[in-house]
Amino acid sequence: MIEELTRRYLDAVDQALPGYVRSLYVVGSAALGAWQARASDIDTVILTSRPATDDDLVRLARMHAGMPRPPHLDGVYLDPAVARSWPTDRPVVPFVVDGELRTDQPCGELTPVLWLTLRRYGIPVRGPAAAELGIRVDPEQLRRYNLDNLREYWQRRAATFPTELAEVAPDMIVDPGIVTWFVLGPARSHYTLAHDDVISKATAGVYLAQLFPEYADLAHRAVRWRAGAAEQFTATDLAAAGDSVHAVADDAWRRFDD
Repeated sequence: MIEELTRRYLDAVDQALPGYVRSLYVVGSAALGAWQARASDIDTVILTSRPATDDDLVRLARMHAGMPRPPHLDGVYLDPAVARSWPTDRPVVPFVVDGELRTDQPCGELTPVLWLTLRRYGIPVRGPAAAELGIRVDPEQLRRYNLDNLREYWQRRAATFPTELAEVAPDMIVDPGIVTWFVLGPARSHYTLAHDDVISKATAGVYLAQLFPEYADLAHRAVRWRAGAAEQFTATDLAAAGDSVHAVADDAWRRFDD
């Protein structure tokens, strides 16, 4: 599926914009060996031969709209000047989320974690090995990004759970994707802080269970759901997921905030 979709994308973009896409690298769960057809999109980093013109963007948008889905082929487009700097300040570049091309907003996908993933695990579909790209990952930027992400993204959202669930029956069935997102995501950031490396969501479940055994059952169920098992989650599970976010984030700030 991954090879088929990336090749189909390259055929389509080469026809729409000959010579525009210079290199394509698969990152994300596929690069980490944990891609799940039901739960994963295909994340990519795309290096171009030139900055995109307005006409290029129109053609790209039309081409992405015609791609099969799901899974989506998502990714970021980096022209030569942007790729030389490996930015982490959310510049405005073309990027694709859920199969939709976005061209006029800061790209939050450009993070130290993305560059670390690309440098160590990026799979070249077109272009040289990722190790030959000269990717730079600043250790302090990586640490600061993960700490801030835990507090400003994960904890801020989990803080809304008590109010949102106050009038909800504890046994009400909730979206398993949401529970899984909050159970596994923060553990990945904690692992990066602890080991200067990147892990998949599946491995994050094992890590969370080791780090906080009280959430082991929830973590294992989340991993099983991503793998295709018929797991159900309730409002009680979502509340526990929120508690796990705070436990992981608070522990990371205690350990890794110099």
